[in-house]
Amino acid sequence: MAAVKVVNWKPEEFSMLWSIVLCPVPSEGDLSIEKRKAEDDIESEKKRKRKKNKGPNPRPACSWVHFSREFIKEYSASHPESSGLKAATKAASDAWKSMSLEEKAKYTKRAREPRKQTKLVTRCSPGRLFNVLQRLSAEQRAAVKIMGFGSLLDLRCRTLRRSLCLWLLERFNTSGCSLQICGVHIPLSPRDVEIVLGLAASGKDVINTGPDDLIADLRHSYNATNRGISVRLLEERLAAPEAGEDFKRSFVLYALGTLLSPTARLDVSPSFLHFLTSMDVVHQYNWGKFLLDRLVREVSRFHQGKQRAVGGCLLFLQLFYYESISIEGSCTSTSSVTPYLSSWGEEEITEREKRQRELGGYGFGEVICKDRCTGLELSESRGQQVGSSEGKISCVVDHNSVFEQQADQAGKEIMDGNIYVEEPNISSLEASNNTVCGNIEVGTESVTRICQNKEYGSNETLDYIDNDIHEETCFFSPCACPLPECHYAGSSEQLSLHFSSKHWDRGRRFRYNIPLPVSLGVNEQFLVLQAEEDGVLFLLSKGIESIGNIVIVTCIRPSFSKDRFLYDLVASRGVSSLRLKSLTEPFPGRVEGLPPVDFLLIPFPFLGPSGQLDLEVCIWSSTELGADCS
Repeated sequence: MAAVKVVNWKPEEFSMLWSIVLCPVPSEGDLSIEKRKAEDDIESEKKRKRKKNKGPNPRPACSWVHFSREFIKEYSASHPESSGLKAATKAASDAWKSMSLEEKAKYTKRAREPRKQTKLVTRCSPGRLFNVLQRLSAEQRAAVKIMGFGSLLDLRCRTLRRSLCLWLLERFNTSGCSLQICGVHIPLSPRDVEIVLGLAASGKDVINTGPDDLIADLRHSYNATNRGISVRLLEERLAAPEAGEDFKRSFVLYALGTLLSPTARLDVSPSFLHFLTSMDVVHQYNWGKFLLDRLVREVSRFHQGKQRAVGGCLLFLQLFYYESISIEGSCTSTSSVTPYLSSWGEEEITEREKRQRELGGYGFGEVICKDRCTGLELSESRGQQVGSSEGKISCVVDHNSVFEQQADQAGKEIMDGNIYVEEPNISSLEASNNTVCGNIEVGTESVTRICQNKEYGSNETLDYIDNDIHEETCFFSPCACPLPECHYAGSSEQLSLHFSSKHWDRGRRFRYNIPLPVSLGVNEQFLVLQAEEDGVLFLLSKGIESIGNIVIVTCIRPSFSKDRFLYDLVASRGVSSLRLKSLTEPFPGRVEGLPPVDFLLIPFPFLGPSGQLDLEVCIWSSTELGADCS
């Protein structure tokens, strides 16, 4: 009898053996079914994510959709016996196919109309800046004041009233920089930014362009990418206790990116680093003009449909509206604390919005005139127009009057509430009918006036004898934007900033001393060139003669400017080439006709196959190089 071997199975081994006996091996068909089921689950998950990420603004409806909505509504009302949406859609499809192009035209036009945005999307977040301000130490708050941003420390508003901001954007005229409210055209100026936000509206222009290598270290320090500088990174830096240069730079970047000049993106523009290389001069900048220019640019891009989010300081528009529109039924304005930023907290805004709704909504009320003559002592007889035998009159000032240009200087000269003006100007002052700003004594002593280029940056006070001589050679004489559809004018530095910020895609940037290939099409009469190093604008202009094209290079500067730049123009065809080396002539805008300057005549055979003019341009940064190269 054979011996029987008894095997002692462990419990887990017995369970494994039993599962193998009971569970058959899956067949090839079963595996394919499982695989197909897994693929279906993956595809369903992708569809769910696509639907979730579609967002609130799907693709605009086409002409067929507009027609079918209208048709199905009428069809369902007139055919109650129909079998639901399927039959109505089939009838709409048949009707659409039988329609002519003329009949479809109104639906096509409706589909092409831009949709009205009903929800405001913006990165302007006063609450975010408010939270950071609450955590600043005494040393940090002192540093903020030194930079000229001390008014922001009194920020009390934490939220935007988005419905009001969207309503204001619809009435914002970017070409004229004004608001159309209550049937009144209200212009906006840098002085309004100063009154509302407390930031300086005079000083040097803020230039956010320049050589990239000058800010390379700062970009690396802030981990700046193509998208910008992270707001969260700035918040982390501002949480540190130090109050040195790094804190100052981080604070300005954060204030600009969250409230004063945000873009459509969440991150802060790295171009701001160009004017923050030295923090010792930040208080000297004209922030009012910079913020207003950026607001106009961002709103313009929003109106053109180039971006869905709105950049710029929308809080400025909101507070400006509250202070400019009275809902009391009276045109007289009570004395307000300036800047207005400190007067409007959440409670005041909530109460104002409530009263506005009770009145009928935005736009109901009366436009009132706020004092624009900051720094002048108001007379006790404010609001009255009084004349006396002693020659004292009440000075009445309009928002954009000539007297406003003299306010800064007059404020410095006031000793006892009386100032001197030239007698012939009295009639124009009496003709106005707005805010009383003090007493003026008629006299002929010290007959002076502010340079007429004050709005372009000039702070000169001139005797009338020297007035004409100065203004013929004033450094701040305005230059016009060379683009025919733009009517901007400003000093050469202001124009440089204007072009780089508003027309950055309409010209060519170049570097001095490096040849630049350019091309002018058949219908192109000029090309704007802007130097990366200093932002100087040049104009490459083309004229047509009987045997070919004439090409000249000018520098957009006042005509009396003594600055000259050596340039080199080369046109080639095979082994042949034409070349002109000359000095630029200054012109304060686009060149009309062909002025008496050096030019390069390029015969028609040198043109490209499509009639374009291909050139190589090289401009030197100093005329001293001309002597070496001649």
